[in-house]
Amino acid sequence: MSTEFMLGAKANCIDGFCGEVSRTIVDPAAGTITHLVVEPRHEEKPGRLVPLELVDTTTDGVMLRCTLAEFSALDPAEQVTLVEDRDFGGVRGAPVVVNHAVPLGGAEVGQHEHVHAVDGEIGQVQGFVVDRADHVLTHVLLKEGHLWGRKQVAIPVSAIASVTDGIHLNITKKQVEELPPAP
Repeated sequence: MSTEFMLGAKANCIDGFCGEVSRTIVDPAAGTITHLVVEPRHEEKPGRLVPLELVDTTTDGVMLRCTLAEFSALDPAEQVTLVEDRDFGGVRGAPVVVNHAVPLGGAEVGQHEHVHAVDGEIGQVQGFVVDRADHVLTHVLLKEGHLWGRKQVAIPVSAIASVTDGIHLNITKKQVEELPPAP
């Protein structure tokens, strides 16, 4: 049995709306998705790293098995660092550096991340298909093609060469075009 996670999907806690899925954390060594990053909309609160064990999919997004208070207590999805106080053209202050928080050994894949075949870019990530029992990544969902001939395809994980600086495949554009549309 598999589960589809769409980037940009609405996320709800048991007691209310908490944000949207903005990216996923993948363990490349194990081939699993370990976390979803849920970012609150229109709020100053940071996004949170949500372990996949707390996530169920619904027809219109994801449901988290936690309350809004428990969601707020999850690890933040960004790390904020204050850099040494300096003079910036007559204005004193400590600049702030914000980095995405990624658990050790993980790699992040964000919404609209570029997907590259061996012979060039082919589209953008739309989501993932994961085995529900063990969280093993089985397919990457890709919006492929041009304005008039666009389709969503499910690329098998066996075609992924790396997830560094986008998703890089070990197949050609032609082979991607020949994949059937995702259901």
